[in-house]
Amino acid sequence: MLTAKIHIGVFILIEPKLFMKKRLLFLLFFSSFLIVTLLVRIAYIQVIEGPNIRKKAFFQQNAIQVINPSRGNIYDRNGNTLATSEPVQTVTVNPKEIDKSQAKLDMIGQGLEKILGISREEVIKKLNNDSYFEIIKRKVDLETADKIKSFIKENNIKGIYLVDDTKRYYPNKNLAAHVVGFTDADGQGLQGIEQSMEEYLKGVPGEVIREVDAGGRTSPISPEKYIQSKDGLNVVLTIDNTIQDIASKAMEEAISKYDVVGGGVAIVMDPRNGDVLAMVSKPDFNLNDPYKAPSSLGVNSSTWNGYTQKDVDILNSTVWRNKAVSNTYEPGSTFKAITSAAALEEGTVKPDSLIDDSPVHIDSWTINSFTGYFYKGMIPFREGVYESSNPVFVRVGQGLGIERFYQYVRAFGLYDRTDIELPGEQKSIFQKSPAKIDLAAASFGQRFTVTPIQMAAAYTAIANGGGLMKPRLVKKLTDSEGNVVKEFEPEVIRKVISKQTSEILKDILEGVVSEGSGKGAYVNGYRVAGKTGTSQTTDSDVYVASFAGLAPADNPIVNVLVTFFNPRGESYFGGAVAAPVAGKIIEDTLNYLGIERR
Repeated sequence: MLTAKIHIGVFILIEPKLFMKKRLLFLLFFSSFLIVTLLVRIAYIQVIEGPNIRKKAFFQQNAIQVINPSRGNIYDRNGNTLATSEPVQTVTVNPKEIDKSQAKLDMIGQGLEKILGISREEVIKKLNNDSYFEIIKRKVDLETADKIKSFIKENNIKGIYLVDDTKRYYPNKNLAAHVVGFTDADGQGLQGIEQSMEEYLKGVPGEVIREVDAGGRTSPISPEKYIQSKDGLNVVLTIDNTIQDIASKAMEEAISKYDVVGGGVAIVMDPRNGDVLAMVSKPDFNLNDPYKAPSSLGVNSSTWNGYTQKDVDILNSTVWRNKAVSNTYEPGSTFKAITSAAALEEGTVKPDSLIDDSPVHIDSWTINSFTGYFYKGMIPFREGVYESSNPVFVRVGQGLGIERFYQYVRAFGLYDRTDIELPGEQKSIFQKSPAKIDLAAASFGQRFTVTPIQMAAAYTAIANGGGLMKPRLVKKLTDSEGNVVKEFEPEVIRKVISKQTSEILKDILEGVVSEGSGKGAYVNGYRVAGKTGTSQTTDSDVYVASFAGLAPADNPIVNVLVTFFNPRGESYFGGAVAAPVAGKIIEDTLNYLGIERR
């Protein structure tokens, strides 16, 4: 009995100690868990969320205004300004600093309405916003900015600021519009070089940082901090303002004279280095007012907005569209120079080789020459080029065969984009597996489409002794001091034909102008070589008239492509419509460049 009591007593003594130990262990583990959890949370806040919290704190304690950099200028090859930035100012407000009494709000609203032309209600709405920064109006001229400053001072207004800004200005208006392009309201490039060279032109923004109190009011004792903006680089183009103007005026006159419905393209290149001296696409637009209703389309200006998606789509497909790089067309007989180059290089024909000019029958197809052509039978190849005989070129193409023919088409760059420094360049369209009839039609420039810039580039190889040049539109980049930062060197893509073939072909093409279908491009005192082209589109009564030429023929320094889409006047033939315009551009350009007549 005594033993049992002793055991019970021991149990009673031991049990509280065990219980206390378990409780201590629980508290230890629970405390450790809390400490670890807190440490993890602190680490998460410090390491993971820390940067974001610090960022929020910074923006809560500071008001930041962006200083837009000065966008780089765009110049022609001679230093003439094509695009520049004029100083303006942007009117901003910090609503936290504005006196919210109704009388003060009404006074500010009425004053800004009078000076800026913005409705009083719109101004007051921005003044009442719960933010640190609102834009009242962008890009006001300096005279208007001075009126705002006087208004602020006279009425002792706090919270309204003027920030230095720039506005894009194009001194030549329509000239080279599709090449230069334009920017949006925020100064970002939307078209042309303004878009494609955005990374160089835009510069790096700066900031003005002002400390604010809990109510968002600027601290009077803390100095403003400035992060200096970095101006954009200038872009120097290969375009020559004078040659661009020559080509533009010639195209305007011709479009009116020949009633050209679909507009046109003129490209002037230096075949020695691939420089694009002029690129004209008609119709064009005023770069200072790009959203204006296109008068050439007969749009009612009273109902035109210009900024709706529908309006922008219309502008994109018409006046903004750079036909030189974005339109594809069947080149017609201007392509016969490429077929000729391939055959002369391969030795399948010589200038005096006799070739039958009578109609060609392929399967169920019969290929004739143009209406009014007088068939002679066997004629020298040279004469076939002069007369632009389709059957002669079908037989020349057959002599080359499908594989060799298309090898030369590819070698002349007509399968690939030229990668000229412009947005929106389209790609040519060829049959994937050309048959005999495709070869026949392609030999005289039908059943495939290319862009005007591709055809202009292809002629550089004919002009310069056989080297296909990459079209070059950007010459160099310079800083605000005029120092050259980067140069874009001329690029020979590949050797396509021999110098001998080039010389023979130039001689034949000179005969086209002096004796054949290209007489309209003849210029007294200058040796002009070239080839006319007339192609029918998928619409039976819509034609493309073109001429591709080079001068002086013995040592070309310019090659010119002129293309008109849908001429509706007395003639639609390239020899009657495009050749005279090309001849005019060549004559005036050579005169301007100081080339003596012979």
